[in-house]
Amino acid sequence: MAKNFAPRVSKRQRKVIDMSDKLSRDLFQLSDERLLKGAKLDEIKLKDIYVKEQVRTKFNDSSIKELAANIKVNGLIQPLVLHRDSTGKMTLICGERRFRAMSSIDMEKCPCFILDNKSEEELMAIQFSENSSREALHYIDKADGILNYQKATKASERKIQAALGISKSEVHRSLLIAKMPKKLKEAAKEFNIEKYVLLEFDALDKGAFKTSMQKKILAGEVTKRSQLKKAIKTGVVSAGTAKKKVTKKKAMPKGLTAAAFLKAMQSKQKDMNLDKETKKLLKTLVEETKEIVDL
Repeated sequence: MAKNFAPRVSKRQRKVIDMSDKLSRDLFQLSDERLLKGAKLDEIKLKDIYVKEQVRTKFNDSSIKELAANIKVNGLIQPLVLHRDSTGKMTLICGERRFRAMSSIDMEKCPCFILDNKSEEELMAIQFSENSSREALHYIDKADGILNYQKATKASERKIQAALGISKSEVHRSLLIAKMPKKLKEAAKEFNIEKYVLLEFDALDKGAFKTSMQKKILAGEVTKRSQLKKAIKTGVVSAGTAKKKVTKKKAMPKGLTAAAFLKAMQSKQKDMNLDKETKKLLKTLVEETKEIVDL
């Protein structure tokens, strides 16, 4: 039986369906189902929640104020996620932005999902996944989180990829960034430096050029990859390899051919008052030059 196809519609008449909102909701739902597996919902006093150092270290103050105002009007829509250890201590795993926002408006308690009997590795993976899916996580915080996970689990890059749900290349780049000097990472946050600036800077060979570039990066004078590329192009080194300074050959006088140049050299040496040994050396040089030119 022949298939029936819908009539062709011009681009102007076509309806545009925005799938981003639906996809976002579905992705968050899948993420939350994995995150909250086995969790219990309860109301917990904020003062009873222990907050340790989180994956995220950079917070937008204005964003937290907006969130606080929203919570004050609408309440907390997304509960915090806590882990309860064997002593009953409640540690914040996910939702430090929400916790800070509620603390700023003096809320006493809030709804929380409570997880029990989770390993440190599981908690780190959950925390990283949740933070990455919410407000944009700075790549430095992301890199530090991946390195901390590797240190805690002794996992290979491939195992980290599977546990955290990110590509192997992203894991590798993040580990490179995380191992860079602290002052470089702080500058990246302060001046919003593109991550490829750090990666390509790190690939430069040690030397005067790299030292001068580091000073510019730390001062916030180089924040974009294009700026670094331009500096590398005009400098004496390139990313990954030492580039020797090239001295441009002086061009011959305009209109003078190689053959004419050699003829002039041969003629000139006859007029020079040179000893036999020097003349012999000069003659050899001219002959060798002629051979090269003839190639």
